[in-house]
Amino acid sequence: MIATPKPTGKAGLHPRNAHRQRYDFAVLIASLPELAAFVRPNDYGDDSVDFADPAAVKALNRALLAHYYGIGFWDLPPGYLCPPIPGRADYIHHLADLLAGCNDGTVPPRVNVLDVGVGANCVYPIIGRSVYGWRFVGSDIDPVSLKAAKAIADFNPALSGALTLRLQAEANKVFAGVIQRKDRFDVTLCNPPFHASAEEAEAVSRRKVTNLTGEVPDKPVLNFGGQHAELWCDGGEVAFLRTMAQESREFAEQCCWFTSLVSREAHLHELYRQLRKLGAKQVKTVNMAQGQKISRFVAWTFLDNAAMAEWREERWQG
Repeated sequence: MIATPKPTGKAGLHPRNAHRQRYDFAVLIASLPELAAFVRPNDYGDDSVDFADPAAVKALNRALLAHYYGIGFWDLPPGYLCPPIPGRADYIHHLADLLAGCNDGTVPPRVNVLDVGVGANCVYPIIGRSVYGWRFVGSDIDPVSLKAAKAIADFNPALSGALTLRLQAEANKVFAGVIQRKDRFDVTLCNPPFHASAEEAEAVSRRKVTNLTGEVPDKPVLNFGGQHAELWCDGGEVAFLRTMAQESREFAEQCCWFTSLVSREAHLHELYRQLRKLGAKQVKTVNMAQGQKISRFVAWTFLDNAAMAEWREERWQG
């Protein structure tokens, strides 16, 4: 029998991603002693945690945020999304590259970001502020998420003055009602609800739990959690992206780049078609990978070359 090789790292992550190597649990436990209760040898005899256990995943995230990003307090309401940190960091680093690409290869020194659906976890502002010093506006349709995100910001000096939270009062809107007249955002980001119904979200979660444990649960406990607004919306990802694209045209002069994760490659064609119809000047797809998992985000701008040069001079080089 040929032995399965032991994984030595996380192939495909961005070169600046701090999570490219396998987790050093001794270091992480030093940053968060509570993590020790969840660490056990895996099939290779190496320390790991049970990724099917929501408490273990939460403890791992707390340790990662403490060690790499200086976050002393991080907590979530029960059942809310507890995202995998390495993939979230990858999105931030690739956004930095996107901005550098229109700033003579240098990540701009002052960047304002709109995080659409900031969530209770507040992970994108944490990483973006810690690594690049960015400032964020975080929007969400869920007041409980905003309250939790505010608690994280209030208890962590690293986020002091760097995060403004805004309630999206209309569940069928994305930018409208959030972007204000005087706002200027260098980039927007979004991790949209992927599913079209609660049933679809539950079926996907059941498959994930089965892959992790080998068992088929009647009612899966979501290891990464997630509420309605975080996991699904009417029409699913396609409908959400359609609304986002349409509204982005209304704010074309207030945002340099609009971006969103797109979970399924099959959804790209419709988004490209719509953005061409709306008059986007550039549309880019940035592929990301963590091991065998492939993800991507789409970025678009309505600024032509002259307008982009003006934006760069006024906001990044002035």
